[in-house]
Order: sequence, then C-alpha cells, then structure tokens
Amino acid sequence: MNNKKNILITGITGQDGLFLTSKLISINKNVNIYGFSRTENNELFYRNLEYISSDCDKTNINFINTKELKSKKLPEILEEINPETVFNMSGPSSVYESIHKPSLADEIEEIFQNLINSCLQINITPNFFQACSSEMFGSNKNSTLNEESEFFPSSPYAKAKYSIYNQIQDIRNNSEWNIISGIMFNHESEFRKDDYLFMKIINYAITASRNRTESRLVLGSLTLKRDWSYAGDIVDAIIKATFSDQKTDYVLGSGETTSIQQIVTQVFSYFELDWESYVEIDESLLRDSDPSIRVSDPSKIKNDLDWQAKTTVEEIIEIIIKYKLNFLNR
Repeated sequence: MNNKKNILITGITGQDGLFLTSKLISINKNVNIYGFSRTENNELFYRNLEYISSDCDKTNINFINTKELKSKKLPEILEEINPETVFNMSGPSSVYESIHKPSLADEIEEIFQNLINSCLQINITPNFFQACSSEMFGSNKNSTLNEESEFFPSSPYAKAKYSIYNQIQDIRNNSEWNIISGIMFNHESEFRKDDYLFMKIINYAITASRNRTESRLVLGSLTLKRDWSYAGDIVDAIIKATFSDQKTDYVLGSGETTSIQQIVTQVFSYFELDWESYVEIDESLLRDSDPSIRVSDPSKIKNDLDWQAKTTVEEIIEIIIKYKLNFLNR
C-alpha cells in the first residue's frame, strides 16, 4: 500500500518551488511532489535540485503542464492526486511585466480561483499556502511594514495579490480550512531569472571583468533601500507557517535594509572593478509609486514560530556569483 503524502506545488520550477521541493523531500522521504511546470524539458530544474540537494529522490517528483491550472480538468487532477498540502507559487513575479501586460496579473487570480473552486468541488481542504507580495503595500510610507500595515496596491500585479489576500482571509474566517498567505518581501537566490536586479548587476560585472562589454549598466537608482532575503530562508518560513497550528498570515522578510548602491559596490568589489566607471542612472526606469525605503517587520513569525532570516545580503551575493562562475560553466 502506498502511504506517501502528496504535495502540490504550482510554479515548481521557480526559485521558491525549487527550494520547496528540496526541503520537503529532505524533511520527509515519504512524500510525492506534484509540480505544475510550463515546460516539458525540466533538465535545468533537476540540475539545480542536485546542486542544492545531491541526495534528493527524483522519483518522488511528478510534473503537470501549467495550462491545466486554468482548465476544466483541474478538479479531476486534484481528485486523483488528493494533495495533503498545496503551495500556490504560480504566476509572474515581475511587477513591471504586469504593468506592460495586465493579462498576466489576471492569470494570477484566475489560477487561485480555479484551485479553490476545484478543491471545494471535490470536497477537499488541504493545507494551502498562497504566495503574496510586499508590493501590496505600494506607496505606504511607514519605515517598517507588518501584518497590520495598510495596503495601497497600485500595479496590476499588486492588485491581483491583494484581491487573493482578502479572499484568503474570508475563507479562513468562515471555515476551518488551514489556508494562509505569506506577504513576501524581496528574496533572491542563485536560481533567479536574469532580468531581476541582483542578476542584472552580477551578470554585468562578470561580463565586464572579462572585458566583454562596451555598454554601461543602467539602473533606475542607487539610493532606494529594500529588504532582501535569501529564497532558501524564506522557504523555511513558508514551510513552518503552512504546517503550524497558527492559521494566520505572515510578513516574510529579513527586517534589514540594503541600498542598491551597497549591492553594486559589493558585486563590483568582488571582481576588483570600480563601479563608478560602469554604472549609469536613468530615473525614468522608476515607478512613481516606488517608495525610497521598504522593509519588513517579521517579528510576528519570529515570536510565533521562531523563524528569522539567516543569510545576509553579502552572503547572498557570494552564493549567486559562485553559482554563476562555477556551476553554470560546467
């Protein structure tokens, strides 16, 4: 008899899905992971999984095409899997992407609705974690932001996440369903896509160190300060929150601020380059709603679940650079 527990992860091939897969299997070998993926070729996913967890059992991982998240067949798929837990990490995470193509934000809400309605249709209430975003705070001017701070969502992405956040509160308040959201601040890892800030800076510095660039690194600002954590730490928080008895939403971040200039300085120093010779500022890249500082107050999850981010920004940068220079060049 197969007594394995089944866990469903949407957006499994993203950085959070990758860490979730690795950590869940390491916690409990007696688990099946079902992940929704946009591609049939998941070779890089497996390579990255082996990079962070060499003993991870790949036979425990099953892929489903992401298009099924919006299909009428989803209730049938969920009934067959009968997941004990659902981690909904799906959808674009780029605010700028959603501004230029609002339909991507609509997709975030559509997938959530289909998951919830499908669960209700087949009468299951698995543990459910929903990835929400600090972008929901928008132009909130508070120096630190927590679960009680006011939301001012402005982008299509933030508005979609805020709508889902409110729906989760309603579901939880009117049922016994253990459904929660994590309000996640910026978190990075070696598995981020190249169009994100950390990767943009690091990739440029690597190219410049090899004398292969004549263009400059164009950034919107050096003075903006944000709360950056390591994705692996944030996933630890996600797992703790999802399987706890608290049944509540949490702000997930480091509680520390770092300026873009600090990141640039450290990255270029790693390669013994003078960043001022390479960087150009174009403020038109900024959004009007971008606050000068956005930092989390994660004291609630620290008090409730004894979690806090462990990896510093300096360590995150070194992790990414070493991955880029060594692993990807094999």
